[in-house]
Amino acid sequence: MAESEASAPKVNISGAAGAEAIAQAHPLDPRAAAYLEKQGRLADLQSQNLIEQNAFELSHLRWRRFSDQMSGALQVMLAAVGLLIVVALGAAIWSAASDNGLVVEAFSVPPDLAAKGLTGEVIANKVLDRLASFQAQTVTMRASASYANNWGDDIKVQIPDTGVSIGEFNRYLRQWLGHETHISGEIYRTPDGLALSARAGGESTPVFKGSEADIDALIEQAAERVFRSTQPYRYAAWLEDRGRAAESTAILQTIAAGDNARERAWAYNGLAHLTIMTGDIPRADVYARKGIESDPTVLLPQFNLADGEAGIGHEENALTFGRSALKNADAGDPTMDAQALAQRVMAMRLQVAELAGDYGAGLDFARKRIALNDIDGGTDDEMVACALLHDGGCFQAAFASFAPPSDTLTRLTHQGNVQLANAALERWDAVAAAAPQFHAGLLPNPFLLSFNVETDAPPRALAAANLGDVKLALALIAKTPADCVPCLRARGRIDAIAHNWDGAAWWYARAAYAAPSIPMNYSDWGRVLLEKGDAEGAIAKFRIAHEKGSRFADPLEMWGEALMAQNHSDLALSKFSEAAQAAPNWGRLHLKWGEALVWSGDKDEARKQFTIARGLDLTPSETSELARASHG
Repeated sequence: MAESEASAPKVNISGAAGAEAIAQAHPLDPRAAAYLEKQGRLADLQSQNLIEQNAFELSHLRWRRFSDQMSGALQVMLAAVGLLIVVALGAAIWSAASDNGLVVEAFSVPPDLAAKGLTGEVIANKVLDRLASFQAQTVTMRASASYANNWGDDIKVQIPDTGVSIGEFNRYLRQWLGHETHISGEIYRTPDGLALSARAGGESTPVFKGSEADIDALIEQAAERVFRSTQPYRYAAWLEDRGRAAESTAILQTIAAGDNARERAWAYNGLAHLTIMTGDIPRADVYARKGIESDPTVLLPQFNLADGEAGIGHEENALTFGRSALKNADAGDPTMDAQALAQRVMAMRLQVAELAGDYGAGLDFARKRIALNDIDGGTDDEMVACALLHDGGCFQAAFASFAPPSDTLTRLTHQGNVQLANAALERWDAVAAAAPQFHAGLLPNPFLLSFNVETDAPPRALAAANLGDVKLALALIAKTPADCVPCLRARGRIDAIAHNWDGAAWWYARAAYAAPSIPMNYSDWGRVLLEKGDAEGAIAKFRIAHEKGSRFADPLEMWGEALMAQNHSDLALSKFSEAAQAAPNWGRLHLKWGEALVWSGDKDEARKQFTIARGLDLTPSETSELARASHG
């Protein structure tokens, strides 16, 4: 039995086939089969319901996600709109708070004038046009944004809106938060014609009266008075340009007595300028110093103080104040027009460089002035720098590039610089020929006469001395101020030409005492000692000059000559080489360099130096010396 059961075949009853096999093997009761059939149909219905319900749920979930996305997008849009409103409101508030513009409101006018076309708006536009014209005609180096009450270009006529609008809202904000200057006024009839008055802020102008034909003149008077009360510094500058110096001075004095330090600084600078034009440079310097004390960050009084001191020959002060101004200029000056500031900084760099004997840097700065469109001054400075470098060709090119000036001030300033340049090149015939006309042109103008101390009498006196008339030279130089350092050097040079060695030494000692930082005082003194035959004493002075101005070629060249006088031509070569780095186109330098090479035994190199000298500017005596040396 056990063996039979073990060997019986096994039936797989898993899965549908197994269920069917069981059903076939064991038939169900009909009632059980019907029940199972019902259960199967119920399971199918439930399955179908689940499928449909799942599709519905999926659709509902998609809709909810879309709805959520749209709600989120709407919230983002609302937030963006809110942010834009806040930004726009903030911008409107900021613009209103920073508004310094000018608003001319429609004037009140008689109906019959309005009927003729002279409405309140027309009168307001005429006033605005005059104010804009005054502002455009004002010439000043001051930056517009630096004025305590600056309109800039924001000047307009205001026409009232009706109802509530964005324009009206902005207007309310500007009136509430801003600093607009509002101009209003009225025209009314009198028994004699018309009367016009205007108001700027809380200040009223006088009443201006005239006939109906005088309406434009009345508007001009009222606009000028408004300009005076709202833009006092600009008005003072406008008055000066029209030759009304006394009125300009009165306005500036009022500003200088005020509490605003920046306005005081500019007012004192304006007073300094007006005073300079009278020829009283020392008093102008006092005003400039007061301007600096009022606000040290305002640079123009500092530049003008250095210029003024240079103009009257106070070279030590000019150098000290110029260096100080340039140091302060590193921080900039927002109160100055940007281009004007760049031009003045470049001009001051040039002045400081030349006072220190660095004429090569001076030439570079002069050309940069021209590049900054400071053409007249830059060309003149280029011409003088070339001459101080003993470069005749450079001088001639700069001289030829100068356009003939039309105004008297520029023309005479140019003539003075030509005198200075010809003196530096020792072209004494040219100086003597032009000097009388130049001096005669200066006489009617106190400013030009006082500001050309260095370019007038010293060149004339030196020309007379070098051309043999020492008596005339002494008479001319005696008229110069005792504190003019270039004049002291000229006195010393004239005495040296007359072989009055003690007198020359006395004048140079005075010059060195008055301006100890100026290398020309020592190099010129050394030249006199060298001519006297004191080579050792000359070298001592040249050494000091070189210490004061390391880029100054003159003491180095003359130091080489002094060494040659001591029979040290080999040592002189290094001095000539060093001098040539600062003044490469100096004819005398290459002439003496060639002579030193001859004495040192290097005739080939000597010929090269003589060839260079032959192509450069030489005085008549140097030309003769070159001929002898090159054929020796």
